[in-house]
Amino acid sequence: MNSDVQIAGDPLAIPHLLPPAPAHPTTVSGFAGLARDIAADRDGWAPLVRYDATTRWYHRLRTGPGYEVWLLSWVPGQGSGAHDHGRSSGVLTVLQGELTERVGTNGGARHTLRAGAQRVFAPGYVHDVVNDALEPAVSLHIYFPGLTEMPLHSTQTAGTAAETAAPGALDVLR
Repeated sequence: MNSDVQIAGDPLAIPHLLPPAPAHPTTVSGFAGLARDIAADRDGWAPLVRYDATTRWYHRLRTGPGYEVWLLSWVPGQGSGAHDHGRSSGVLTVLQGELTERVGTNGGARHTLRAGAQRVFAPGYVHDVVNDALEPAVSLHIYFPGLTEMPLHSTQTAGTAAETAAPGALDVLR
């Protein structure tokens, strides 16, 4: 008895029958994967990092249709302040060092994010990110659609939108 491969040939050997590989991510999983791929290419991002004692340093690494990828550095003590990302969703990936994310009202939940940790967030997610460690940190941020606003919030309201977000929207990916 003949197999399908013997009869029809190997479909992988016929490129025109394969679906085209997507040039850009289109799902949360795809964006998280893109962040992991960029994180793994330390030789690609590490030479770009700068540290600024007066403000967080940032550099746009790339753009694609409807998204942006940013590289940020954080010296000890630097933080973002409580904010959201307007209509953008995103993936935050720690590349080096350690960051603390604060979510929730009155100081609320704290998440220690070490190198390799990822956070995925939806529009309206209010958080504060700070480098509480003694060493500098580097993080990667992907926003889709691209970031057009970053409204600041009082610490008392941090997390209120997050507390009503869909289950799983705030999961830490490992």
